[in-house]
Amino acid sequence: MKRKKTSFEPQWRTTPPEPGSWRSIFKWGAPDGFKHPNAKLYAMLKETFGLSDDAFSAPVSAGDDPVTLGDKAPAMPLETIEAFTAICGEENVSVSDYDRVKYSTGKTMEEIYALRDGTPDKVADLIVHPRTEEEISRIVALCHEKKIPLHVFGGGSSVTLGLTPNKGGVTLVMATHMTRVVEFNETNQTITVECGIMGPALEDLLNNAPNTFNTRHPYTCGHFPQSFEFSTVGGWIAAKGSGQQSSYYGDAVDLVLGQTCVTPAGKVITLDYPSTATGPMVNDILKGGEGTYGILTRATLKVFRHTPGTRKNFSFIFPTWQDAVNATREISQAECGMPSVFRISDPEETYIGLKQHGIEGTPLDTFMTFKGYKSGQRCLLLGHTEGEKGFSKNVCKNVRRIAKANGAMSLTGYPVKLWQHGRFNDPYLREDLNDYGVVIDTLETGVKWDNLHQVHMGVRKYIKERPDTLCMTHCSHIYPQGTNLYFIFIGKFETRDEFVAFQRGIIQSIEENGGTLSHHHGVGRMMAPLMEKHLGKGQMDTLKALKKHFDPNNIMNPGGTLGLDEPTEP
Repeated sequence: MKRKKTSFEPQWRTTPPEPGSWRSIFKWGAPDGFKHPNAKLYAMLKETFGLSDDAFSAPVSAGDDPVTLGDKAPAMPLETIEAFTAICGEENVSVSDYDRVKYSTGKTMEEIYALRDGTPDKVADLIVHPRTEEEISRIVALCHEKKIPLHVFGGGSSVTLGLTPNKGGVTLVMATHMTRVVEFNETNQTITVECGIMGPALEDLLNNAPNTFNTRHPYTCGHFPQSFEFSTVGGWIAAKGSGQQSSYYGDAVDLVLGQTCVTPAGKVITLDYPSTATGPMVNDILKGGEGTYGILTRATLKVFRHTPGTRKNFSFIFPTWQDAVNATREISQAECGMPSVFRISDPEETYIGLKQHGIEGTPLDTFMTFKGYKSGQRCLLLGHTEGEKGFSKNVCKNVRRIAKANGAMSLTGYPVKLWQHGRFNDPYLREDLNDYGVVIDTLETGVKWDNLHQVHMGVRKYIKERPDTLCMTHCSHIYPQGTNLYFIFIGKFETRDEFVAFQRGIIQSIEENGGTLSHHHGVGRMMAPLMEKHLGKGQMDTLKALKKHFDPNNIMNPGGTLGLDEPTEP
């Protein structure tokens, strides 16, 4: 009797990286966190890229070697290093090769290419873990006096080359010590925290506020980016981030009432009133500064009553992308309240998502097709509502009404549960794919309702003109006036240069088709060359004047961030 042939499965990594290795730096998330492609996704990738199992039999450079910088010694005099040590203590200052690489690197694919090869582009000379705001003030003053470049590292999840110390210098690591709660005010529904606190720590404190702060209610921060588990409050503000529930709670900039920023020109403390008519808002000017004006040390944030028990899940399948967009716009403009999680997937993302979750070929798939929701055209909308019980129920009722009026069929709340299960761990797929030369990356943009389709079609056209390249797109931050487009592309690239050229072409296509350079990832050095073209000379001159005021010696995150201190032509 013949044995049934077992299907081949690549040897996906299931063990944490070796401490001190390159992989321990570029790996996403927790060292022991993994998410492997399932059999359906693996089969689709092979089919798309024309690969056999042999292509997945031996990994490419995996980054398992110990980190070493060879002859890249710190370009900083010993007496200067000793001056920083005198401020923060010897245990909080490092010149080790590993620390200099780790705290000089974000999560862009081009940085990952370099780390896999053991050839990082730029690294800081000195890593410092400040303990207090007073120490940060002394560090900023010292760097200003000696004209030493100064950078900030929060959670390390930047995907815009925002952490690259192009001119060396010092990097401050905020998440080691600057994590304290300064004040919780239940009367005002605000919390003031140091900017190094990580998302889960903040949310845990708020969810357990009756115990931790003796409050009447549990609370939530309302901000849940995909990087939530590995990002800081300071990073959210500096990059103008947006969470997966922003349609209800607002983006990071909407949550910030007041800030303290230590700049070379002095400390700036903005007042935490909910509104004030006292001239232009310096509080708003500091948001999105990406470390170019100063160091954010503390922030006062809005908080919200935590009501998970009132959530109502919903999901719908639409005949076409146009139908899904029309329904989403109507829901956002109908003045009947906004869902919290609220997202739509275009046909390609819907197709891949249903395939990955095992829906393809099932009775549900057959039924959807029979009802006119054809594969390759149909689009998924999913989300949930929350808030006061009656409010949440009413929002969900109106979502259902509007969806059905636009030709949708309900899929119940089950797809939402599938999405919730993977909402923070999808990035773990990246290392598995990269190990075998397959690249998955993302770019995103903000659009208005009247140019959404132009941007979507134009950018997809550019991406799909490259042979054997997948492009999934969704909208996940919804406003009455527009939304975002989040492009996920997957392809095989032979070299880092080939990837970078293609990726920069996508950025160019986004701008040329009328999208913003970024909706919520920030600008960093990646989008910076197009900033003046995108914003216009008037706005850029204003930003440069502010930079000159706050940072006259150009020490704060220099080297092209936001296009403020280098030529901005591509």
